Amino acid sequence: MFEQQKWSGWAAPSLVAGLFWLVQAAHVTGTESILPALASLPLWIIGSVLLGSGVSQLFWPGDLRITQLGALAGAAGAFVSLAYLFVIGLWGGLGLTLASLLGAWGAGRMALHLEPHYEGAPTPTPTIRLAAKVAVDESILGFEQFQSTGFALDGTIERVIDEVDRTHALFAREGFLEKPDAYHMRPPDLTDPEIKAEVIAGYPVEVLRFESGYAPAEEEPGRARWLGYDACRDGWAYVLRHAGPSRPWLIATNGYRMGHARIDIGLFERFFEEEGGLGLNVLIPVLPLHGPRRIGWHSGSGFLGVDAIDLLHAETQAVWDMRRLLSWVQGQGAPAVGAFGLSLGGYSTALFASVADGLSCAVPGIPVTDFRRVLERHAAPHQMRYAEALGYDFDRIGEVLRVISPLALAPRVPLEGRMIFGATADRLVPPDQVRDLWRHWEECEMVWYEGAHVSFMNERAVWAGVDRALRENGLVR
Repeated sequence: MFEQQKWSGWAAPSLVAGLFWLVQAAHVTGTESILPALASLPLWIIGSVLLGSGVSQLFWPGDLRITQLGALAGAAGAFVSLAYLFVIGLWGGLGLTLASLLGAWGAGRMALHLEPHYEGAPTPTPTIRLAAKVAVDESILGFEQFQSTGFALDGTIERVIDEVDRTHALFAREGFLEKPDAYHMRPPDLTDPEIKAEVIAGYPVEVLRFESGYAPAEEEPGRARWLGYDACRDGWAYVLRHAGPSRPWLIATNGYRMGHARIDIGLFERFFEEEGGLGLNVLIPVLPLHGPRRIGWHSGSGFLGVDAIDLLHAETQAVWDMRRLLSWVQGQGAPAVGAFGLSLGGYSTALFASVADGLSCAVPGIPVTDFRRVLERHAAPHQMRYAEALGYDFDRIGEVLRVISPLALAPRVPLEGRMIFGATADRLVPPDQVRDLWRHWEECEMVWYEGAHVSFMNERAVWAGVDRALRENGLVR
């Protein structure tokens, strides 16, 4: 029988941090005044979570949620502790801050310790700095887990199971399971979008809006529901364009939870900037269910999750819209067009490069490549056991999603125009996902960096590789 590893010393930082917070909570509570007692409540909560994470790391390591919740509590504590500078004094408040950071770092180090090595991907070197980067990933995942707790007891899982089975049968009849590229219909060219000039984040921006025109096939399950998402009926994009002669264009695609103009432009501005940048014209498409296309309060909600058929339609519409936007860019006299994407946008970029013609290069960064494995990794185990008991079949879902998988379609960008980058210690998109795309793309240029998912922004090796790929493929003068 498999024995779970126990008693790792890397549980100590979370244990120590939790105990320190609880000691401070007891100190603040020890008064007859009601105000200090109320002020101690956040101390008790954060201290309990940090201590609980530490105890769980010590006795039951392996459940991803343990380190994620510990890192989230540490990150939250680092902010909350600032208020206690005025309650328990300078040194006590600073002690809480340091304890919080220690707890978050410890959760990151434990996560790094437990992650297996992936054959064909570099093994990360466990340094203090790398553990801190991993802790940021863990806190993000902790936030996602925190807001997605609970079961779908409203019949959603049963509906998804039925739709997946019917979609699988339809795709088998149509031959899409064997020839997934046949699933993607060529969209009409985009010739006359609505364009509104705005100043966003200090840049003159053209905000494009157009009727998407995408609709699932008449017989596809989930068609009526998807068409009922009114916010997705229109496509959106943000454009940064230089005046003067035509320049190369880069289609830069946002990641999960992004889609807001100010955030996306701030992330991709380096491609547009003349000084210290690349001087390109940049078009940023907004993925379905994101930004102004969202259907909930949170950008991206509904794109990733248990509803595999909504995911199928969201990604299919994403590349449909991107192909229409490509036709518009080509109509602007672009001498060359490249594609760049991050995380979920990396997935969309890889799929885009497999169904669209006319791209000079494609650079998927930290890309998701297999939605099924991502769902298996990040879903709460007890929720998945419940779903599987009802008949939720990961194998069947994987077969259905082949039609939107960049691992099932051949890239249309030349080999010399392909470049990928990935993180050796990524907690959101494990290295095996990136490795699989690299192998499928005939082992094209690949940049691995010693970091986590969101640390790419500060990784010099990443941007040196991206700039080199764009330059060698005619996008940078």
